[in-house]
Amino acid sequence: MDASIQICKATPADAGIISRIVERSIRVGCALDHRNDPKVVATWTRNKTTEHAAAWLSDPQLHLNIALLEDKPVGVAMAAIRGQVAFCYVQPEWFRRGAGHALISDLEVWLHQQGVHLARLNSTRSSEAFYRRLGYRVCAQTFTVAGLQAIPMHKVLPSCV
Repeated sequence: MDASIQICKATPADAGIISRIVERSIRVGCALDHRNDPKVVATWTRNKTTEHAAAWLSDPQLHLNIALLEDKPVGVAMAAIRGQVAFCYVQPEWFRRGAGHALISDLEVWLHQQGVHLARLNSTRSSEAFYRRLGYRVCAQTFTVAGLQAIPMHKVLPSCV
């Protein structure tokens, strides 16, 4: 993990950059999943606008964090108080530098502080190995949503997260 990674709670001023990171990560980093199908990409990104990010940031049931590497925003992640990790996106050129791991670790600490003991998420094919390395395990049948395969996974959060 890169020592210069900082994880910060996202603020309303971050809504635009959050939207841009998510959209670019989907378009470039998740090509294995959407196979450059414009309809699938459009469906996947349509609820990832600056306005959506601003709404997420104002919802007290959500925790949205941002990763800074060399003082540049390189990734974002979000979880819901009920234990669902909604997403973790990192700019493709910053893959494998520890930002995703740091983002998920921060979400897990927050979830544990909320009394959650089991984190859940739906992974894509391109992210499955990443989540497995973090201790997530497949917990149900793969299903298709909006032209994408979703892999239900979960992880028991240790008491000392």
